[in-house]
Amino acid sequence: MWTKQALQELIKEKLSDYVFIVVSNREPYIHVQQRGKIAVNRGSGGVITALDPILQSCNGLWVAWGNGDGDKRASGPSGKVAVPPDNPSYTLKRVWLTKQEEIGYYYGFSNEAIWPLCHTAFTRPVFRKEDWESYLKVNEKFADAIAEELQGRKAFVWIQDYHLCMLPKFLKEKLPNQTITAHFWHIPWPSYETFRICPQKREILEGLLANDLLGFHIRYHCNNFLDTVDRELESKIDRERQSIIRGGHETLIRPFPISVDYTDIRQMVQKPVVEDMARQLTEEFGLSGKKVLLGLDRLDYTKGIPERLLAVDRLLELRPELAEKFVFLQMGEISRLHIPRYKQLNDEINMLVEQINWKHSTDTWKPIILIRRHLNYPEPLAFFKLGDVCIVSPLHDGMNLVAKEYVVSSEGGNGMLVLSQFAGASRELTEAVTINPYDREQFAEALYSALTMPEEERRKRMSRMSKTVEENNIYRWAGKMISELLKIEFAE
Repeated sequence: MWTKQALQELIKEKLSDYVFIVVSNREPYIHVQQRGKIAVNRGSGGVITALDPILQSCNGLWVAWGNGDGDKRASGPSGKVAVPPDNPSYTLKRVWLTKQEEIGYYYGFSNEAIWPLCHTAFTRPVFRKEDWESYLKVNEKFADAIAEELQGRKAFVWIQDYHLCMLPKFLKEKLPNQTITAHFWHIPWPSYETFRICPQKREILEGLLANDLLGFHIRYHCNNFLDTVDRELESKIDRERQSIIRGGHETLIRPFPISVDYTDIRQMVQKPVVEDMARQLTEEFGLSGKKVLLGLDRLDYTKGIPERLLAVDRLLELRPELAEKFVFLQMGEISRLHIPRYKQLNDEINMLVEQINWKHSTDTWKPIILIRRHLNYPEPLAFFKLGDVCIVSPLHDGMNLVAKEYVVSSEGGNGMLVLSQFAGASRELTEAVTINPYDREQFAEALYSALTMPEEERRKRMSRMSKTVEENNIYRWAGKMISELLKIEFAE
């Protein structure tokens, strides 16, 4: 079984002669100004959890967009800072963006073009020439930042996500024979019929095919990518080997399902600080004596939040005896309100919560509590401990780590996961109560089934899912991808 130690040993043994570089839009450590002083927050997410200890073990380099309000003050002119702050062991190099670049690269092309293009959630992508130009400019900034650090040395470069499609191509042009690149695509890859509407489709494909290894969560997304290249570019596709050769360069296409740090979550969820948080939350929201349905998401139109609100509404219509027996806590930090579709979603959610609460509430109870605040780790684990049912209902998702975090946090408890069939996690967590979020009737019945499931069956299902996550943990994801990367040799 892959562990943090096994992964660190692999890196020390195989990568000692090379520079190991991680590149991502999000940074692992963020400097923020608090009362005139600089504080450091660790970034959230499974990728940071997995890759931070790897870079610590090999004195690596992490290149990311520096957007914390204290980042420049902490980094100085070079943009570099040693991290982690309590035990500096690798370098974080920040790329600085102008406000116009942030608007075009991040809010524009990344999140108004690529994000809706790759998620089947019926939000039309917006393609603007100026956004694409900013996207190219920023991707080249990242390539320049890496080239500046290598100084003739050879490097394994691991690129994260859809913000950096063109980085592999720029790296191969600027640093011929110096880099071996892997790229993990954290969101779904769409069907060819969807992707073909993108005006920059050929450029994006050529950028990604400059990689030596390209990873997706599941084989279905790999097959979609192969089909897209087959229909769009002249190339040699070996479906048995799962590789694409174009212009004499081979790119391996592989599925690597991402996961969470099972051991860390199990240890943390049992600590007194999480127990205390759970008690405080029970008191704050009046949860004592009630079943708790839980939703924990960033407010995004791909997450199926309106659909789950309507399912709760339908559940109370079908089962009026459940009134005052449960509370549905929907947590969701507002994000990307600069983008009109996100503002529209926020307004829609507010309206639905108000309507459903007005319809079903009593003098002493309302069914839905909407929580807007940002949750700092380990606060989500306290919510998971309270959740009798966790609802994960994306309309389309690459994996969804909330589902896995809940399963691990609730092991041995009375929880049950209600999971969309359109989340990548549904391929692994087959013991969940599976739903089609578009089917309101089925969704409502699934919630009732999860709420009333016999204790023995709940425990058996949750135990099986927890075992699956333990075996397919975040270190297995990173270890498998790095092992595949290490098979590739530098060009002469």
